[in-house]
Amino acid sequence: MTTSRRRDARLAYGRRAAVVGQAGRRAGNHLEGLFGGPERTRVIVVLACVLSLSSADAATVGAAALPLRNALHVDNTDIGLLVTASSLVAAVASIPFGVLADRARRTRILGFTVALWGVAMLWSATAGSFERLLWSRLFLGVVNASAGPVVASMVGDYFPSAERGRIYGYILTGELLGSGIGFAVTGDVAALSWRAAFVILALPTFVLARYVLRLPEPARGGIAPLPRTADAGAGAARSAGTAPGAGPADRTRPMAAPFATPPPSPPEDGWGWDVADRPARPAGPGNPDAAETDAQRVARERGVSPDPDRVLRVNARRMGMWNAARYLLGIRTNVVLIVASAFLYFYLAGLQTFGSELASEQYGIPVALANLLILLVGVGAVVGVLLGGYLSDSLLRRKILNSRIWIAGIGALLTTLLFVPAILTRSTLTAVPYLTLAAFGLTVQEAPIDAARLDIVPPLLWGRAEGLRTTLRTSAQALAPVLFGAFSGLFGGGRAGLQWTFLLMLLPLLANGVILLYATRTYPRDVATAAAAVPPPP
Repeated sequence: MTTSRRRDARLAYGRRAAVVGQAGRRAGNHLEGLFGGPERTRVIVVLACVLSLSSADAATVGAAALPLRNALHVDNTDIGLLVTASSLVAAVASIPFGVLADRARRTRILGFTVALWGVAMLWSATAGSFERLLWSRLFLGVVNASAGPVVASMVGDYFPSAERGRIYGYILTGELLGSGIGFAVTGDVAALSWRAAFVILALPTFVLARYVLRLPEPARGGIAPLPRTADAGAGAARSAGTAPGAGPADRTRPMAAPFATPPPSPPEDGWGWDVADRPARPAGPGNPDAAETDAQRVARERGVSPDPDRVLRVNARRMGMWNAARYLLGIRTNVVLIVASAFLYFYLAGLQTFGSELASEQYGIPVALANLLILLVGVGAVVGVLLGGYLSDSLLRRKILNSRIWIAGIGALLTTLLFVPAILTRSTLTAVPYLTLAAFGLTVQEAPIDAARLDIVPPLLWGRAEGLRTTLRTSAQALAPVLFGAFSGLFGGGRAGLQWTFLLMLLPLLANGVILLYATRTYPRDVATAAAAVPPPP
């Protein structure tokens, strides 16, 4: 009888394993059809996991704020300092990583630094004092800085422009899921042991590093994106502009005439660069060294002329960081997107650090339940990041040139309006729909902004552009935890202090929406200027 029961148990286990395996295969096949094939799926999932781990670590510090305060005898300002110090170091380190992203093998850079993330997290788990924990967070900030510049450069080269908003949506979903893991999973583990939470985050990094190192290095300039496989679906191929009959995104149709007025030769003073004395050419069939984005094609078809004083006429790969920064900060839309991104992530950083504590005290629920509430609200955030990328690509294919800017700006204004009642109410049931819609508005901005940056910057500057943006954005973002903690104390601490702090910090979100709508005036010409950049010599 005992042997029979064991045999029946093994058979039942085998059947359950077969069902789980079949479901996993179906899910994998669905993702491959959605993403465009196994190779593209592997790239998207790996890059999403990179951002997920980075985000999970930052969220864990916020979710573990109470255990850390009790164990290390610190206050909210000290908890904010942990995040701020790590962010400031990451801001400085983003510049050299941006240069490396434009000049070195990106898969190796990202793979080795991801492995070092695990080392830094294990160091955090062994810290016996606040000072040692702070040093481990500083080291983590340095190695964590590689993610932004390297991922942005690789996305631009792996995927065609018609899909970048949607692809960014998929990858940024990993970042949101990482925040959810940090709040709901490792946050609950941290309630029992904050050291165990950091260990749980450290273990997957070493496996992920191996997968990153095995990714193919993409060709630079966006000239050879990963193709969709034949079984990925004709409809999906049309949306990418790679199938016959794809409509506006079809690359097989002949190109219209170049810009009516070609940019003149560069001024004598140039910018102190090694200027190539030749006229700029728009990207396309006549210029095989560059890939025209959808936004650049729409700008060309509408007759938008580039700014002759801003057209890049040098080999961008040879530009030093100082000259590259001067050129990038001279792109007005780029400056607007950097500032808007800084305001967006400023609020996100405060929300990650103190959102769980605010939810617990404002709505009178336990910390573990507050973490689950934030996870529920995260559903709206995931929908927002996916829909924002999809809509920006879809509207751009309909020749709405400013679609990415409009979606981001409207989302920012919507977020500001919806957070007010969510913060003022004391009822959990009343707050949930407002918080969910506010999270939707907050994240619907991310993918369009990231995709828009690739349209206004020449491809060989993508890494340095993202490094510069990350530096300036993170510098502002790093102030958020300390300012949120300090203002909560200034307003009396506790529930009321956090409540008034979160209301006051809505002002940067409101400014975010206003300046994004201003960018609709500068974006078209900056797109045309990037398209007219002279490619490097062969």
